[in-house]
Amino acid sequence: MTLVGIEPDPEALSVTTTCEFDAPPERVWQVWADARQLERWWGPPGYRLTFTRHDFVVPGGSTFVMAGPDGAMLGTLYWHYRLIEPPARLVVADGRSAEEGGGTDGAPGPSDMEVRLAPLGPGTRMTVTSRFATPEELEEHLRMGTEEELARYWGQIDDVLAAG
Repeated sequence: MTLVGIEPDPEALSVTTTCEFDAPPERVWQVWADARQLERWWGPPGYRLTFTRHDFVVPGGSTFVMAGPDGAMLGTLYWHYRLIEPPARLVVADGRSAEEGGGTDGAPGPSDMEVRLAPLGPGTRMTVTSRFATPEELEEHLRMGTEEELARYWGQIDDVLAAG
């Protein structure tokens, strides 16, 4: 995996991350479509993800829990699928469950994430754009890690791609 760049856009309240992979778009698509593959790479290195629901259809959704390196549960998160165009484009609303301060109880609602996959020779260029509701949410996202840490995060996909 090559991390091409991370581009914050404070005016649009977004961050765009671009990576390149040595696998065709159809294969990279599967790391998003298959819950078992997602569990192996989504989240910071050392964190564990478990999907309790993965209805990869519009208007379906996924629910998952994340545990930290020490095993402590960090919360329940969700994705609501807004658009699925295999193997090129995925748009989701994501956030925390209402019981944990997200959703309809007045706390910040979902952010939007758009994934685009494009052929790049025999490989794939993946562009992920996350859009946030407030400048504070954008800043929190940007504080989550350096470019090196984000390269490790997205680089976890390589192991999943190699395993098939």
